[in-house]
Amino acid sequence: MKIVIVGAGIAGLSIGWRLAQSGVEVTVIERAQPGGGATLASAGMIAATAENGDETSAEAKFGRASAALWPAFAAEIEEASGRKIGLRTEGALLVAQTAQEMAQLAARAKSIASAKTLSPAEARALEPLLNDNILGALFDPNETQVDNRAIGRALATAFVRAGGSLQTNETVVRIEVAKVGVIAAISPFRHYHADAYILAAGAWTARINGLPPEILPPVVPMKGEMISLEPRGPLPGRMVWGNEVYLVPRNNRLFVGATLSDSGFDTSLTDEAEAWLRERAIGLMPALADWQVDEHWAGLRPGSPDDLPIIGATALEGLFVASGQFRNGILYAPAMAEALRSLILERRSGIDIAAFDPRRFTDPSIAKQDA
Repeated sequence: MKIVIVGAGIAGLSIGWRLAQSGVEVTVIERAQPGGGATLASAGMIAATAENGDETSAEAKFGRASAALWPAFAAEIEEASGRKIGLRTEGALLVAQTAQEMAQLAARAKSIASAKTLSPAEARALEPLLNDNILGALFDPNETQVDNRAIGRALATAFVRAGGSLQTNETVVRIEVAKVGVIAAISPFRHYHADAYILAAGAWTARINGLPPEILPPVVPMKGEMISLEPRGPLPGRMVWGNEVYLVPRNNRLFVGATLSDSGFDTSLTDEAEAWLRERAIGLMPALADWQVDEHWAGLRPGSPDDLPIIGATALEGLFVASGQFRNGILYAPAMAEALRSLILERRSGIDIAAFDPRRFTDPSIAKQDA
């Protein structure tokens, strides 16, 4: 069996690796370099508690299922690639500065076995840099992070060692369609023929020509800017969320993210975003006023009209989608990989992805069923 995957972000590489391990002939085609899009621009958080407010939602359940897979997934990547990816389980602290925020965190804690609410004194005992104005926090010791700037290279190596073919600096510009389904993925250099095709091109997923409008996944780019701060003292010991930002300590720097704007494919950096991120971080931890910005970057997250990922088979025979993860691409990676592997090879998803069906945007019966 032959499979072509468009996109070598964490989704495309993870899916390709799992399929290659299963004996499939897999080619991944990437417009730039592996792991160089949203994966590289992210903060590497595997934060199911911090990212999902409603624990009964489909995305929350999917996120928790995927987070549970990450420890073994990371160990396997490191063994297969010979590269470290910096998986760290130090927990996350979600901080409240208003009574409403504290009430929301307390309600969330009731549905998460691993999480507990903390008083202001208990929260500052964990993170002494926190502002005196906090009203409390929620702490989940199971929240994890990974080095997002290492994961792309490691997965690419694991994929190739498993027998996969990785084509970089090559853009798929068109999907050739006939009555029987997809017959080729076309780049400026060649036609790629396969038994199945997976669109995993992140924010660029909807930019590929040739697909009928009702088939083309409605993925939109959502710009996010981040900064990192050079420390002038001890770093926080864990990820901290609050005051509309998140702080992620890594490699003797503190990542601060992230803005959100619907700016198309514009990734230019703005002084306004840098100032806003600094202001919010300082409002959470006043001592950061003395820390200097040492990097500022932007990336494009793949969004969707209903803010849910787009995962599964399309109405076009042989065409699958793995996109729309917004800022949860790293969190979702192992579950997406297993879902697509089993869906393609075993005709079942294994992990529940019904709510993420690519056909829901044009087929009311699917949308109603998944609601």
